[in-house]
Amino acid sequence: MGRPVVEICIESVDDARAAAGVDRLELCQALAVGGLTPSIGVQKAVREFTKVPLMTMIRPRPGGFCYSETEYSVMRRDIDAAVEAGSDGIVFGILNESGEVDIARSRQIVRQIRSCDRPLDIVFHRAFDFTPDPFESLNRLIDLAVTRVLTSGQQPTAIGGAALIRTLVERAAGRIQILPGGGIRPDNVRALVNQTGCDQVHAALRAPVADTRISLRHIPLGVTSGDASMTATDKALVQSLLSAVE
Repeated sequence: MGRPVVEICIESVDDARAAAGVDRLELCQALAVGGLTPSIGVQKAVREFTKVPLMTMIRPRPGGFCYSETEYSVMRRDIDAAVEAGSDGIVFGILNESGEVDIARSRQIVRQIRSCDRPLDIVFHRAFDFTPDPFESLNRLIDLAVTRVLTSGQQPTAIGGAALIRTLVERAAGRIQILPGGGIRPDNVRALVNQTGCDQVHAALRAPVADTRISLRHIPLGVTSGDASMTATDKALVQSLLSAVE
């Protein structure tokens, strides 16, 4: 088996620049809460910057994945906007109140994406990891003709869920792609590939950065406050991971 496809999760043009050399990008905002739908401005800017295949996250809010009618309507609009902005694929996940894949709504989204004037990837994100029966969920996604599913093997990290990921790869039998993600780093990616037999990996290789030297500790800013810091894709980590999978 050759080198696995490397997908890096990004939030900005600067992140895309730092991820030079990877095979695919997933564009989100608010990775600190698991990733939300990115703004149209950043979608267009990243699309103009790079020709690397670009997957766009469609997730209207943090929390779970069982959405109201209005949230679902927003997701449908965001999909249209992402396609118009030049996305090569849509990343989404919808569960019902029982935590199972919402077949009816997912089917509508798949049809919406398939009706576009060009082929796009359809990716079911880590909502999959919260479903009660991963094998039933896999079968449902295969029936829906989803391109691939992002999963940590229903564990906090993909390396912890490697056994299930391997079984998913075997059961998928080429009918759907299995994309391991969750805690993948340069020092464990080779072990993950060997243990799972996967042909692609997903990572968010980020490091803290500060935009100023000021302190924000005296004024709370929502649930996160303190120093004027954030995270950004780390070029050195990206290159280390690419080297590790060669």
